[in-house]
Amino acid sequence: MRVPAASNKESILLKPKEVKWKCTRDMNKTTLIIISGLPGSGKSTLAESLAEKLAIPLFSVDPIETAILKSGIKRSFATGLAAYLVSEILAGEQLKCGLSVIIDAVSPVQEARDMWRNLACKQKATLVIIECVLEREVHRKRIEARTRNMYGIPEVTWEDVETRREQYVTWWEERLVLDTAVAPGENVKKAIEYINTSRKR
Repeated sequence: MRVPAASNKESILLKPKEVKWKCTRDMNKTTLIIISGLPGSGKSTLAESLAEKLAIPLFSVDPIETAILKSGIKRSFATGLAAYLVSEILAGEQLKCGLSVIIDAVSPVQEARDMWRNLACKQKATLVIIECVLEREVHRKRIEARTRNMYGIPEVTWEDVETRREQYVTWWEERLVLDTAVAPGENVKKAIEYINTSRKR
């Protein structure tokens, strides 16, 4: 199933056709919130706003990889993987303390998504997935105008985004899909409503 970009006036709630995994959790205890989507799709903006509104920790993969690179290690697949693993460990420690956590990461492949699912199961946390999307032309303009200045990580090009799109696996879990062309405040409100509803299930 391909996920269409939401229109500028709506978000999309997608539910899986079948449940492929099960785990027990403590209702309303902790929540692991995954903010996913292609580079430049508005993940970090949404994640940072949610962290501020909900007053919970946020772990972003790219800044963590930047810290690894500052140690003198050459950038490679291994440093990107290490950033995901560090995020997993730090999130797990917060969940053990009874704190909900936000993860800001593309999470394009099944292995990354399995890691988040397994973490939620291990810590008996509610797993909430929010996917950020954009219409292609709007997305391209954002990428071409964006400058992040992250140490050791080149600026993302539109070609990079298109390559990542080819590798990006469709989520099968229920998730909230947000078109980030919509006003940020509106998306934050929708995301918080979705998180609160998920916690009550």
